[in-house]
Amino acid sequence: MDGAIQHLENHDVSFVVVSRAPLAEIQAFQKRMGWKFKWVSSNGSEFNYDYHVSFKPDSEKVYYNFEEQDFAIEELSGISAFYHQAGGEVFHTYSNYARGGDIFLGTYNYLDITPKGRNENGPNHSLADWVRHHDRYEADGFVHSTGRFVSAEDLKTACGCESETA
Repeated sequence: MDGAIQHLENHDVSFVVVSRAPLAEIQAFQKRMGWKFKWVSSNGSEFNYDYHVSFKPDSEKVYYNFEEQDFAIEELSGISAFYHQAGGEVFHTYSNYARGGDIFLGTYNYLDITPKGRNENGPNHSLADWVRHHDRYEADGFVHSTGRFVSAEDLKTACGCESETA
């Protein structure tokens, strides 16, 4: 998004990313990735729940992508637009979810014109099957359905497995 920010700002548009993670975690990750866009924390608020992208773990059904569905995970993607009127009123003018956000992921647009397309043939049949942070493509591990990268070392620690030595 960093490349688009100046163009958006020159059209009187603000761009902000909202995540439930604590601000310190967001800032550390943003620094590691080299991102400059505005990123804020909704930690401790109901914002993500109000816009139907975060769900309580004890939920059986959730309202996501404009329909009620079985609970799968606590966090899903969503994009919303708001209009801030001069008098101070804020209007929610647009939202999309799930594959509706693909147009905002430039990599998908390029992959869609290649012979293999997105080639999402892993267990999730989604972005989580192949995407990595730019500094993790060579790392051994996978992206969990929550979007967090799980290294091979994390797996060994979690299961108590000992690494084999030759």
